[in-house]
Amino acid sequence: METLRNQGNAGIVLQVIDAIHEQASYLSEIDGATGDGDHGINMNKGFMMAKERIEPSDSFAEALKILGRTLVMDIGGSMGPIYGTMFSKLSRVLKKAEPITKEAFLEALENAVQGLMDLAGAKVGDKTLVDTIYPACQAYQAAMKQDAEFSQCLREMAKGAEAGKESTKDLVAKIGRAARLGERSRGHLDAGATSCWIILTTMANAMLAQLQSQE
Repeated sequence: METLRNQGNAGIVLQVIDAIHEQASYLSEIDGATGDGDHGINMNKGFMMAKERIEPSDSFAEALKILGRTLVMDIGGSMGPIYGTMFSKLSRVLKKAEPITKEAFLEALENAVQGLMDLAGAKVGDKTLVDTIYPACQAYQAAMKQDAEFSQCLREMAKGAEAGKESTKDLVAKIGRAARLGERSRGHLDAGATSCWIILTTMANAMLAQLQSQE
């Protein structure tokens, strides 16, 4: 059975941070179509701040916790509490797992989805990051029900995240600053859904690389 080391595996989170740093301008460009155009700037600020506090020797769960806490405590706006909640919910489940199994990671994903929906009152179709993480979680869960290996579940999660992100282009925003645009928000990707896609895809690829190296 495929499992992932938790201890000393902060590198997965550091790869996520680097991906957000590299895509910061792109995220702000997307946000500029329906929002303030600062999503990438704020994301980059919080993620790079967390990078300075994460040691490579930290566990995967501990690195997620540090990232979540940094976003909640040090970054303002709506992004800090939203992503802070997501990473904290992932960490809370994974800190008990050594090694991390496909079942433990599904539980962590489900915990993050529920936490985000409870926090923002967002649901699928509202044109938010929930439109990315919910189908990603559903795709992972469906693969598990087919008795797929951990690696295949992660591949399906990444596909679900991309499909979810792309779906926001045709949606009308119901929540957040973009909601004031009404119909005019249609035709644009949601910035939060896009950053969530980057995070989940990078995380899946980093975890896949480690699972493959253990074969």
